[in-house]
Amino acid sequence: MKKSISPFLAFSAVGILALTSCSQAATPATIIQTQVVKETVVSTVKETVVVAPTEEVTEAPAGPVTIDVWFHSGTGGEHDALTATVQKFNEENKDVQINLVLLPGGSYNDQVQAAAFSRKMPCVLDFDGPYVYNYVWAGLLLPLDDFVSADMKADILPSIIAQGTFQDNKLYSLGQFDSGLALWANKDHLTQAGVRIPTIDKPWTKDEFEEVLAKLKTVPGVTFPLDMKINYGKGEYFTYGYSPVLQSFGGDLIDRSDYQSADGVLNGPESVEALTTIKSWFDKGYVNPAQTSDTDFADGKSSLSFVGHWVFPDYQKALGDNLILVPMPDFGKGAKTGMGSWNWGITKDCQNPDAAWQVLKYFMSAEEVKRMTAANGAVPALKSVLEADTRYAEGGILNVYYQQLDKGWGVPRPITPAYPTITTAFAAAFDNIRNGADIKEELDKAVKAIDDNIVQNGGYPLSQ
Repeated sequence: MKKSISPFLAFSAVGILALTSCSQAATPATIIQTQVVKETVVSTVKETVVVAPTEEVTEAPAGPVTIDVWFHSGTGGEHDALTATVQKFNEENKDVQINLVLLPGGSYNDQVQAAAFSRKMPCVLDFDGPYVYNYVWAGLLLPLDDFVSADMKADILPSIIAQGTFQDNKLYSLGQFDSGLALWANKDHLTQAGVRIPTIDKPWTKDEFEEVLAKLKTVPGVTFPLDMKINYGKGEYFTYGYSPVLQSFGGDLIDRSDYQSADGVLNGPESVEALTTIKSWFDKGYVNPAQTSDTDFADGKSSLSFVGHWVFPDYQKALGDNLILVPMPDFGKGAKTGMGSWNWGITKDCQNPDAAWQVLKYFMSAEEVKRMTAANGAVPALKSVLEADTRYAEGGILNVYYQQLDKGWGVPRPITPAYPTITTAFAAAFDNIRNGADIKEELDKAVKAIDDNIVQNGGYPLSQ
């Protein structure tokens, strides 16, 4: 069956202009390669240069291979870590050089879409984990199986391999880290409120969690006890962060038996109950539905912060020994947590995939994985690095992340090319609900958008 163009790859003229302006600013000058044709030296790239005939004409050296690498700008720590990695790679390698292009995180996927349509993708592309399935389905990525050795694969966390594996059981992406989603807590506030500190073996139940929020609301200086990062705005975090709550209630984003419909699941009674509960947290003043500040927890205005690993460096700096990490609550059907990471792939537009793999392999080296995860607090993707990291050892401040994944609490975002539509529809529904819209109506609209997309793409058949 001939596949149609996914709506994910649709884009606006504005997106093209944004891409053009960014790429022109970041792309280095073209290296002109020449060849001798009788008495004229003709450029094989963009220009024609005529020179007088000489007795001896030698071919100009080609110079190093330049590999364009696109990276979402991310947090300061991730930006600094990758910049250091690229600088080190370029110093150590003369035949291959990295041209790092940093694109704004908020519009990153839009710019990738525009580049995909115009077939001007970089060699090495950074993307959020669940987008790999749409990229593969659209024919944008090369499989990595011929590059990854058995020893290398054995050292990579199974969740990273699972995230990057899709059509025909091939591996299309690798990430330097897996993610952690849990609750950062102000230990002094918990003590003042007289609440139990939960453990992996005994997380907070739904009723207990709401009692905790009520008690923390009375702690001096606390305005909204739970920081849910509403300030991140309508986007991927709303899906990554809040869908585990749906799943802990027994709901989900789509029927995972065949990934053909969200009806009865995303708008089913369990998902409605989950969002009704979250809405009650807004109504009771436990969460600020109009949050704009990113520092409420660090400033002591919130006692709990429902967010991922990337805030760890800033939170540790702000709270020091008063910072603790506690597991996700169990809302009735078992505690669930988000998983998956930004990761790397090699695009089919790449003219030199061997050189691109040299870059990607360097990113996945123990030293560079260690550098990145030291900066963002994420779960290292390499077992060898994870096992040597005292932060993740028993008693370590980040051990909860490891235990949650080890116990199988992690739920991958839907493994389907329809994911971009799923996340857009859910994020829009959640945003409208937190602004007062009817819960069931919004979920019904999200279901229609998702199911229409799946139908329009023939169910996203994998055999092309």
